[in-house]
Amino acid sequence: MRNELKNMISIFEAMTDGVYIIDRNYTIKYMNAAMIKEFGEGIGNKCHTVIARSEQVCVDCKAEGVFAGEAFHRELSIPWLAKTYDIMNLPLKKESGEILKLSIYRDITQEKKRTERLIATEQNYQRLFEHVGCGVYISTKEGKFLDANQTLLKMLGYACKEEFLKINIVQDLYLRPEDRKQFQDRIEKDGHVVEYEIEFKRKDGSPVPVLLTGHVRCDEHGQVIGYEGIIVDQTQRKQMEKEIREVNDFLNKIIHSSPNAIMASDMRGKMLIWNRAAEEILGYKAEDVIGKMNITEIYPQGMARKVMQMLRRPDHERAGRLRSYPIVYMRRDGKIVEGNLSAAILYDDTGKELATVGIFVDLKERLDMERRLRQTQEQLLQAEKLSAMGRLTSQIAHELNNPLYGIMNTLELMKTEIQPGNRRRKILDMALSETVRLSELLRKMLTFSKPDQEIKQATDINTILDEILLLHEKQFSENNISIETGYSQEPCIAFASRNQLRQVFLNLIANARDAMPSGGVLTVETDRNGKEIRIRIGDTGVGIREENLPKIFDAFFTTKESVKGVGLGLSVCYGFIKDHGGDINVQSVVDTGTTFTILLPAHSDSESGPIS
Repeated sequence: MRNELKNMISIFEAMTDGVYIIDRNYTIKYMNAAMIKEFGEGIGNKCHTVIARSEQVCVDCKAEGVFAGEAFHRELSIPWLAKTYDIMNLPLKKESGEILKLSIYRDITQEKKRTERLIATEQNYQRLFEHVGCGVYISTKEGKFLDANQTLLKMLGYACKEEFLKINIVQDLYLRPEDRKQFQDRIEKDGHVVEYEIEFKRKDGSPVPVLLTGHVRCDEHGQVIGYEGIIVDQTQRKQMEKEIREVNDFLNKIIHSSPNAIMASDMRGKMLIWNRAAEEILGYKAEDVIGKMNITEIYPQGMARKVMQMLRRPDHERAGRLRSYPIVYMRRDGKIVEGNLSAAILYDDTGKELATVGIFVDLKERLDMERRLRQTQEQLLQAEKLSAMGRLTSQIAHELNNPLYGIMNTLELMKTEIQPGNRRRKILDMALSETVRLSELLRKMLTFSKPDQEIKQATDINTILDEILLLHEKQFSENNISIETGYSQEPCIAFASRNQLRQVFLNLIANARDAMPSGGVLTVETDRNGKEIRIRIGDTGVGIREENLPKIFDAFFTTKESVKGVGLGLSVCYGFIKDHGGDINVQSVVDTGTTFTILLPAHSDSESGPIS
C-alpha cells in the first residue's frame, strides 16, 4: 500500500494540474508542485485559508459529501487569482479506513475566455453584417443575391430586402453589363478581388462608383458557386480622403507653428521634416534641407552618431527616446545656438525602425538669464569680500591716521626751523607732500570702505555739472581739451547727495582728462525722459580695451600705471549711483573714445523742498 501511495504521489508530482489532499478537519495533508506554484505552500493549514484566502469554510464546500464517499465535479472561480478552475473532488480511502478528500484543480481560465470570445465573435460577426457601414452581400454565380445587409440596400436605393434579392445583377446592378463578365474573370482567376473599381446603378438608375472587395464561394468539390464580399461607396471614401488630408494639413500646421525646431529624417539620415522654427533657429531653409541634406550635416560633427547610440541604448531612459539632452548647434551663419534636444525613433507595427524625429528647444534666453544670475551671485560674493576687506581697510586706515598726523605735524614744526631756501627745507617739503598724499590715499580708502552717509535733497544736475566744468575750464584749455555741453531744457532735478554726485562727476571728468593726454573733446550732455534723468560724459581719448570693460567698476582695478591710480574711483562712483537707485554703464572703442552714461530717477516736481 505504501508503494502504491508513493507511486500515486509520483504521478501527482508529474501532473500539470494542481492536486491537494485534506482530512476531515479541512487540514491540507499534501499538495503537489503545481498546486504549490499556483496557491503557495499550504501543508498543515486549513484548505479554505489557502485556496479561498478565508478564515471560514467555503459556503459551497462539498467536502462532507466526499467524506461520505461521493465524487463531485464542478467549476470554481478564485477571485484573488482571477482564474477559473475545473475541479474534481474524489474520496481517497487510507489503509486505516480513514477517508481523505482528493481535489484536482485544472486551470480552464483561458479555455473559458476562448469560449467567451468565440461566442462574442459570432455575435460580433452577425452584428457586423447587419450594422457595418459598408454594403455586405452574398450572391450566386448566375447573378442573384442570396443575402445583403441594410447598408447595401440603402446605398442602392432599395427599401425592401425581398425586392432587392429578386433583381438581376447583370441588368439591374451594373451600369455597364459587360463589366460583370470582367469582374467574374478577375475574381475567379485570383480567388478574390480587393478594392475593385466599378460603377453600379441605384434603383432610380443613377450611377454610383464603388470599390468592391470579395472572394469566391465554392462547393465541396471546389467549384465556384458564387461570390461574397463588401461594397464601399466611393463617395464616402473620397470624403474620408478629404478628412485625412485635412488632418495632415492640421498636423503640418502644428509642426510648422511650433516655436521649437522640429526635424525628422529616415534611417539613412535623409531629411524629411524641417519646420519654420528650425529655419529661424538654425538658419537653413526647408527647401535647402528636405531631401537634400543629411542629418549629419545638421548636427555638430560626430553628434548624430552619438544621439543614435543613446537612442538605441536600452539603459538610457527608455529605449528609442532621448529627453532634454543639452546640445550646441552651429547655425548656417556660423553663430552658436545652445539648447536641449529631445529625440525619438519611430517604429512600424513590426518594430522596424522607420525614422527619427527631434525637437530642439532654443534656450538662449534661459541660459543668458542663468549666466546673469551666476554673475549676480558672483557680484554678491565679491560684495561680501569687499565688505570684509572694507572693514579691515577701515581699521588699518584708522590705526595709521594718528601716527601719520603726528609725522605731518612734526614735519611742519621742522620746516619752521629751516630757512625756505635751504636744501633741507625742500627735502622736508617733499616728505610732507608725500605724507599728505598718503593721508589722502587713506581718506579715499576710508571713503571706499564706508561711504559718507550724506543727507539727500532735491539737487539740480545741470548746476553741479556747470560748476565743475567752470572750475576745470582753464585746466582743460591748458591740456588742449575743448568742452561741448548739451543740457536738457527740462529741469533735471534728482533727489540725491550733492557732494556724492560731485565726487562721481569729478571722477569721470578727471578720467576723461587723463584719457586725452594729447588733447581732444569732452562732451557733457543731460536729458530727461519722464521719470528718468540721463547724464552722458564722453571723451575722444584712448578708450578702454574690450576685455577690460566688464571689470572697470571692480574695486582696485585700474589701467593707470602711476600710483595715483589705485582703482577705487569708479568703484566708489558705481556704489554712489546704485545707492541713489540709478545705474551707470560705459561704451568704449579703443583709440576712439569712451562714453559713460548715468541714469538717475528724477525728483517729482510735486515734491517740496529746496533745490541745491
